[in-house]
Amino acid sequence: MAGPLRLRRSNERWSEKRVRTDLLSPLQNTFGATMNGPWFAPPEGWAARRLEMDNGDLALFCWNGQRAYWVGNTETPETLWRTEKYTFDEVPDEISEWVQRELFAQLEVEDPWLTEYETLAHFFLPVFLSKDGRESTRTFFRDHAGGFPDADRADGLAFYDDFLATGELDDYRYTMASKLGTSEGFDLSRMRATMGEFNVAKLLVDAGNDIRPEVELDSGHSVDFRVEDTLVEVTRPRPPSRRQVDTAVGAVKASGDAKTRDQLAAHPGAVLVVDCSSFPDDDWRRVYGEQPDVGYSPTIVFRARPDGSMEGYAYGSVPFPLPF
Repeated sequence: MAGPLRLRRSNERWSEKRVRTDLLSPLQNTFGATMNGPWFAPPEGWAARRLEMDNGDLALFCWNGQRAYWVGNTETPETLWRTEKYTFDEVPDEISEWVQRELFAQLEVEDPWLTEYETLAHFFLPVFLSKDGRESTRTFFRDHAGGFPDADRADGLAFYDDFLATGELDDYRYTMASKLGTSEGFDLSRMRATMGEFNVAKLLVDAGNDIRPEVELDSGHSVDFRVEDTLVEVTRPRPPSRRQVDTAVGAVKASGDAKTRDQLAAHPGAVLVVDCSSFPDDDWRRVYGEQPDVGYSPTIVFRARPDGSMEGYAYGSVPFPLPF
């Protein structure tokens, strides 16, 4: 499975002739390809080309007298196979800015409805333009409102666009964006679960907490967040109609039970957060009315809505503030 977009750096000398021979030619033979100038001027002292494949793939290549950078959602030509990969933040700012400007413009041409939410589109750019994940991730936001049931697409995307605009997750962009998926397969439940982590991040940040996502532990487990000295693990149960458990309350209990048997069992004192944002109104009202115990403490159970509101409850001693 291909990962999120990263740049490859070559420390060899390049010329227009070599670009045609070593990059364009093999891509033409495999896919059919054309080479064109960039849509935006590259940094001063650099030359750049767009390589556009007949199947819709795209690659960007820029070079100067000392090094070159490649990024693309297509097959990497053999001459670049041994090069190292870098995220947008790991290359010079001028290169990163040019590459992202080109890619954002490409996304705007292909799906202008998505780039209306500029911060969201930029944040997820490494997967929106990835080799395998570009279709599935865009479909998720287009047809499923970012995971909110019975919600308007505009409201769902605005919810995440507004939160990402706070910059709270900027330092964890590749980690968080990559979780949404770089696979061709479309898995609605998994993608909703991923966005559950964004919902929890907003829940914690709105209450004034400092968070660190994706914490690797000596036990071999990783947990979703750390809030000061407290570990936080997230689960997002599927709506009752999508699982064997046929009631909302049962779904919450079963989801919590699954977590307590692995990560939480190894780390007593961690906080379990159950995100019920996939539940329609009626199902959530049943959960909130009964406030079931999931068999673990401390636990937070909540539901986010696209208007930014959060409703929920907690039991046990949660050692950090909550917005409800």
